[in-house]
Amino acid sequence: MTYNSAADIGTCLDSVFAQTYPIQQIIVIDNNSKDNTEEIVTLYPQVYFIKNSVNNGFVGGHNQAISYANTDYVLVLNPDVVLEPTYVERIMECIIQKMNVGAATGKLYRDMESRIMDSTGININKNRRAVDRGAGEIDHGQYDKDMSVFGVSGAAAIYKRAMIDSISNEGQFFDESFFAYKEDVDVSWRARLAGWEICFVPEAIAQHERGWKDNNSRKNISLKTRKHSYINRHFYILKNDKLSYFLLHLPIICTYELACLLYMVIKEPRLISAYQLFFKEYKALKMKRRWIQTNSKVPSKQIYEYFKGIW
Repeated sequence: MTYNSAADIGTCLDSVFAQTYPIQQIIVIDNNSKDNTEEIVTLYPQVYFIKNSVNNGFVGGHNQAISYANTDYVLVLNPDVVLEPTYVERIMECIIQKMNVGAATGKLYRDMESRIMDSTGININKNRRAVDRGAGEIDHGQYDKDMSVFGVSGAAAIYKRAMIDSISNEGQFFDESFFAYKEDVDVSWRARLAGWEICFVPEAIAQHERGWKDNNSRKNISLKTRKHSYINRHFYILKNDKLSYFLLHLPIICTYELACLLYMVIKEPRLISAYQLFFKEYKALKMKRRWIQTNSKVPSKQIYEYFKGIW
């Protein structure tokens, strides 16, 4: 999925075509970009390109691409990611060997030359804040072990089609209530509730720019997107959390929530209106929760062993 990605899309596609593992389909969904993304993508005749007339978000664009794919595995890839040639091959070796693995990711660097990491999967804390493992750390080999992780970043994740089908609700793999950000946390939580394993493969290497995270570029992100970046945490809590564990961790959750509110009042008061999105989606989220919890297949303890740390 792309949106005004002309500066990155060519390099990203070049890295996909350079993969040592055979790629059956390459689908690019453009969410009504205003730059010359389309002009660049059309230089790659092997790519199936669709330009939308509206921006339906990261979530809608990727669901659209997944619906066009007819493969047993799907690589979801941000346009600002550059894959090393063996990225897909190394992950597929892991997934094929383990039948119950539904999703996997590799080691993503923010700056490969300086060895600054961006993500080695997703961790989740008891306050329900999901974070990228290793983000901002210098790579000294501390994440060089294949292991099970709570979730994978949607920046460069491979998902098994059987898992996609098993946790999709009303045709949506990524929940379109999310629009953008933290939809990968929701998918990971749903996958684990459904009994799927999720893996990190350190031999699979990629670089992910993730430029908007600094303060200057954040100001250039639309208010709608920034609202979703904040409130979507509440979405995945409502959908996936077990009441008993939510109550157990409630003091930690409330403390974190208060800290967020104080930040918004002082730094970004317009973000407070994000709660309107929560109330708008509340009924739909409750229905999705009912479906998810009904289809849950694993004991709660197996899920919450991944919830470590209070902040």
